[in-house]
Amino acid sequence: MSRIFRGFFIVWTVLRFGLDELVLSGFEKPWIKLIRRIVSVGRNLRAPRGERLREALESLGPIFVKFGQVMSTRRDLLPPDIADELARLQDRVPPFESALAVAIVEKSFGRPLAKIFASFDQTPIASASIAQVHFAVLPDGREVAVKVLRPNILPAIEKDLALMHMMAGWVERSSADGKRLKPREVIGEFDKYLHDELDLLREAASGAQLRRNMAGLDLVMIPEMIWDYCMTDVMVMERMKGVPIGQTQRLRDAGVDMKKLARDGVTIFFTQVFRDGFFHGDMHPGNIQVSLDPATFGRFISLDFGIVGTLTEVDKEYLAQNFSAFFRRDYKRVAELHIESGWVPQTTRVDELESAIRACCEPYFDRPLKEISLGLVLMRLFQTSRRFHVEIQPQLVLLQKTLLNIEGLGRDLDPDLDLWSTAKPFLEKWMLEQIGPEKLLAQLKAEAPSYAKLLPLLPRLLSDYLKRQPGNSQMGQTALVELLAEQKRTNKLLQGIIYGGVGFVLGLLAMQLLVRVRLF
Repeated sequence: MSRIFRGFFIVWTVLRFGLDELVLSGFEKPWIKLIRRIVSVGRNLRAPRGERLREALESLGPIFVKFGQVMSTRRDLLPPDIADELARLQDRVPPFESALAVAIVEKSFGRPLAKIFASFDQTPIASASIAQVHFAVLPDGREVAVKVLRPNILPAIEKDLALMHMMAGWVERSSADGKRLKPREVIGEFDKYLHDELDLLREAASGAQLRRNMAGLDLVMIPEMIWDYCMTDVMVMERMKGVPIGQTQRLRDAGVDMKKLARDGVTIFFTQVFRDGFFHGDMHPGNIQVSLDPATFGRFISLDFGIVGTLTEVDKEYLAQNFSAFFRRDYKRVAELHIESGWVPQTTRVDELESAIRACCEPYFDRPLKEISLGLVLMRLFQTSRRFHVEIQPQLVLLQKTLLNIEGLGRDLDPDLDLWSTAKPFLEKWMLEQIGPEKLLAQLKAEAPSYAKLLPLLPRLLSDYLKRQPGNSQMGQTALVELLAEQKRTNKLLQGIIYGGVGFVLGLLAMQLLVRVRLF
């Protein structure tokens, strides 16, 4: 019964905010137009559709707010006006009662709160759609932040997700654009994101990985996870003390070098992307602070690791080569990369895709290089690729969304920020590493364990081979002669490899120099 009432409330909200026009606008049948006129009676639909959608999601509660936030990352699927409005959604969800938070913590640890913490602040410091955060002190005196999942969040999520899946199927069957927007796939992706965020132990592991990756950079601080106090519904981490990065005037008054801060933010992001292939996927200002402590003055503080992105070597090569080709205005190479990646059908004509990409990218070169937005370039490439039936990978869309966040944040701190000049060293280093001797040595090192296991087995394998030969000695002798001849050929081959090694290395160095000149 509760699901039925929830369904009616969702439908009523959809009609109240005029969201039915987003679904029915593609129909021209007379009876559909009549229904639209009837349901529109008494409603004020003068507000833009994106604004009405955002307000409807806020009215429907935390799960739909989270859905809007995730959807704001899918600029390859949404019209720009809707994506921009959904990006304004913030976790301004009212906190739940502190008594419930205490009950969840006590149930998770199986003992009273007083035996878990020396002190526990009953007033939450932050509240989001999935969880809220309280400050506390451990028995050993360490100050910590305690993240607690909302009570009964899983049943509520499952009910709303079931309705979302049902509505997505209806939209896909009913809307003119339903098949193109793939609503069922979008809801499925959201389902995965949401369930991942419900496991705070998973979030803690992601935070620990980022902390380990960033340990030697000295530009960003990531809280230490207190593993003895981390559960699936409660996560305890080191308390970080900093100023929200959005309070720029306060940072300037404290003496923070804003230009350096902007460059450091870009450096952190590109290090995570091109060096580690593991990046923070939710780097909006609410999740970033700046330390004013004398020992760590001016460093970033990164928080909330519910959404992280991963990139394979193929993904990184695709991105690096696309950026490099774009800044050389080599649109043919950009088109070839799309086809080589398999994201565009192999039957696509390179010249047609090249022409579309040129029309998409060329306008950016009428402005100074520092004004070029790499995030917008990616977005335009994704939108252009849609015409050619490209299947955009979710990890790259998340990267594009995060890159837009970084660019906006960086230019708020320093309007003169030249993002490309900061990104170029990472792209150059990565490209050279792919064809240099270091890459070869790394591959040989990776295969070394297999070789080490095989070599001691060779005498026994040779003996077994000879024993399996037919009984007459002539055939055995013939096999032995053939084996010795094969060994001589192998020795000659090894000598050739050794003698050619110097020339090979010199050739690689020449290739590096050629690539450096050609790409940059």
